[in-house]
Amino acid sequence: MLSWAMHIPDGYLSPQTFIPLWGIMLPVWAKASRVLKTTLRTRHVPLFAMSAAFSFVIMMFNVPTPGGTTGHATGAALVSILLGPWAAVLAVSAALIIQALLFGDGGITTIGANCFNMGVVIPFVGFLIYRLLTRGMMPMSRRRAAAGAVAAYVGANISALVTAIELGIQPWISRNTMGKPLYCPFPLNVTVPAMVGSHLFLFGLVEALLTSGVILYLQKSDPSLLTLMDPAVKTRQPVPNPTG
Repeated sequence: MLSWAMHIPDGYLSPQTFIPLWGIMLPVWAKASRVLKTTLRTRHVPLFAMSAAFSFVIMMFNVPTPGGTTGHATGAALVSILLGPWAAVLAVSAALIIQALLFGDGGITTIGANCFNMGVVIPFVGFLIYRLLTRGMMPMSRRRAAAGAVAAYVGANISALVTAIELGIQPWISRNTMGKPLYCPFPLNVTVPAMVGSHLFLFGLVEALLTSGVILYLQKSDPSLLTLMDPAVKTRQPVPNPTG
């Protein structure tokens, strides 16, 4: 019976895996902090705090799936769409670290891995896809919701694939003298279908619906929040029709 989720617990990743991922995340967190000091305005700090809280809350709802795995939405793509990928790195990482330290949701040794998988992969993939699909698009265009859905769906599935690879390579890289895996015992042909399948057909769709729903809501309530990362859009005005 499998027993992992997107939050990888302690004991599933070898030091050969989780130490390099800690090594990746430390400079990423430092870079994100520097970027936010220059880009995050004082009036946007409450939005950043609410984004971290939002990500924290929805990640607490783990849903069991066939095979013994569990999954959940993250909100990471949505945060990156609103505030940029570097803000999403810190917001999602903060949520993940609190969950690991206070609630045991995810391991301590695997904080670097979990933050990379959900706090880097999803925000950057989602942000790049969203910006590509919405280039030149006005804030009130309904296509923005569809673009957000695609960005969130792809980001969630790539994150699931990265997580599955990290778990699935463990039997190859860390065995005892008897040849038995010391950490995650399941190979790639088990981890990839289990993780990716559940996100292709369920959790990726949940992430997409969540993201598109919030975008549609913001278009009605406060469209300016959709242009924080693209201020030039605000200054674009429709060309007057000379015929009236």
